[in-house]
Amino acid sequence: MNERQRSANLLRNCSKNLLLDQGLQAHGLVMRMGLGFDLMLNNDLIDMYSKCGRIGNAREVFDRMPERNVVSWTALMCGYLNRGNAKGCLSLFSEMGFSGIKPNEYTFSTNLKASGMLGVAENGTQIHGMCAKSGHEWVAVVSNAILDMYAKCGRVGEASRMFGVMPAKNIITWNAMIAGYTVEGNGERALVLFRKMQELGEVPDEYTITSTLKACSGLGAIGQGSQIHSALITRGFLCSVRTTIAGALVDMYVKCRHLTEAQRVFDQVEQKNLISWSALILGYAQECNLTQAMDLFGKLRASLCHQVDGFVLSSLMGVFADFALVEQGRQIHAFTTKIPSGSDISVFNSILDMYLKCGLTDEAERLFNETPLRNVISWTIMITGYGKHGLGKKAMHLFNQMQLEEIEPDGVTYLAVLSACSHSGLIQECQYYFSRLCHDKRIKKTVEHYACMVDLLGRAGRVKEAKNLIDSMLLKPNIGIWQTLLSACRVHGEVEIGGQVGEMLLRLDGDNPVNYVMLSNLYAEAGYWKECERIRKLFKMKGLKKDAGRSWVEIDKEVYFFYNRDETHPLTEKIHQVLKEMENRIKSELGYIHGVRFALHDVEEESKEESLRFHSEKLAIGLALVCGELKKGNRTIRIFKNLRVCGDCHAFIKGLSKVLKVVFLVRDANRFHKFEDGLCSCGDYW
Repeated sequence: MNERQRSANLLRNCSKNLLLDQGLQAHGLVMRMGLGFDLMLNNDLIDMYSKCGRIGNAREVFDRMPERNVVSWTALMCGYLNRGNAKGCLSLFSEMGFSGIKPNEYTFSTNLKASGMLGVAENGTQIHGMCAKSGHEWVAVVSNAILDMYAKCGRVGEASRMFGVMPAKNIITWNAMIAGYTVEGNGERALVLFRKMQELGEVPDEYTITSTLKACSGLGAIGQGSQIHSALITRGFLCSVRTTIAGALVDMYVKCRHLTEAQRVFDQVEQKNLISWSALILGYAQECNLTQAMDLFGKLRASLCHQVDGFVLSSLMGVFADFALVEQGRQIHAFTTKIPSGSDISVFNSILDMYLKCGLTDEAERLFNETPLRNVISWTIMITGYGKHGLGKKAMHLFNQMQLEEIEPDGVTYLAVLSACSHSGLIQECQYYFSRLCHDKRIKKTVEHYACMVDLLGRAGRVKEAKNLIDSMLLKPNIGIWQTLLSACRVHGEVEIGGQVGEMLLRLDGDNPVNYVMLSNLYAEAGYWKECERIRKLFKMKGLKKDAGRSWVEIDKEVYFFYNRDETHPLTEKIHQVLKEMENRIKSELGYIHGVRFALHDVEEESKEESLRFHSEKLAIGLALVCGELKKGNRTIRIFKNLRVCGDCHAFIKGLSKVLKVVFLVRDANRFHKFEDGLCSCGDYW
């Protein structure tokens, strides 16, 4: 073996085992031997530097080469791609087109992967065309890359067509197609393909299993997921050492709400990965088992094996934001200041969102103003937060300010500012921003943008105008915009238009209990009891059930949940007593009368009042009063509810804020209500 071949073997060994120091020495040896312009050795040097993460050195070697072949170009493209620089890879491919050197199957597959990584189907389609002309289309590595590219670019239909006409399929083909269906959200099709590949004798590998378990997660298909788990055990797959599969199993059981099984798999894993940790932590948090979630998070922090990443932090913060768990959120915020991933923009945005959803606008403002690291999402979160708090003018100021700082608003930002104006009843301002949106060619208008205008007009009592706006839209109206109009009809007693819209919703979306509740409320509040009863009977005949009203309050760092007519709390008797006392006080001082129209109409008046007293938000307030929150000097009580606050509770809390001289901050499904001195920030429209 001559020196040239020995040098080539040495470089290839360095490349294979990522031995950069030895590779640098080998490069020096090549230069000293006078082989600095040898084509084969230069190709090996490019490959070695690329695989060792020194893409700059690889490019220097490439640029000094007097002669290059397809291997030279492809090796450098692979280097760019492996470092996540898909644009650099495609740019080099374009440059190669002018060199006169023709690509081979590996050049094509590498650049198809780059197109898939960027999600740019146009680039991939052009390369597909080149493959067809050059006769490479049906080479396995190329056809698999074409299929995968279409799937990753969201063109699953084209990927499926490619899959159907491929003359030969291997495990990579099946994996790419199953993953494509899974990512698209078509889990049923992914499971059909999973069964079919086994019927044809193809044995699933780790990647197949992981993708299929993700499909089960998306569908909530516990039966199929459990079958796959059982099959793995039967085939001798040791999930305790297969961390990727174990992570997918934990995630599947969590998404299917089988936390006991998820915990069992998690406990069996010898080397737990971040997917397993994050899935189980979020699973417990979403099931309101916060003690277990925080205990697990503490163990993850203490683990020397893992650096907590931005995804885990922002996901966990998202759960705390949804449940308004400010103490837990503050703990995570403090933790983020101590680790590198805490500086990720996604983490910052999730912290900002948490403070706003917990009703702490001052803390959100301070964090936002102190941090130079802000993107369009950061601005949009703040604008949305201000809107939910009824601070429309602050939202408008921020919308204008972001553009002065050369941050261009996107469609979501426009939606945030329109919604903020609508919540604050700023009619002219909302119309101005809507007009700007309509003239902005860069941003695609959506039905949700129009829904903000419908909400605004409905808020102002201009229900017919709102209906005309929907009828004149070029976009097809969705269920949400009709529900917005129906809500306006209920508030203003527009029974004729509301009845038409409600009946249309029952035809279009007849299995959605919300539509029946809204329509029956319209008739009930207008005193149309026969129509109301007809809708309620229809609701019962279809076997539909309303989402249960649930409210919660945080006291001394503990969160307490209540459902309507909930009697599970040990202080229930005292809660009922204090609520009755408060009712009597509001009645005597302010003349408060129960809004009995918000109770069932077919029971006695006294029973109606009793049922209203046990609404979940009142029970949460009752607990706060029983636990002496006022005596502790807490002049703001925060209550959170998963549904819209009813009219009676709204009137009750307004009165309570006046007689107790306390601020009640209530977050419902639509917005924040700040009750102070007998008034609400929503202006009695929500």
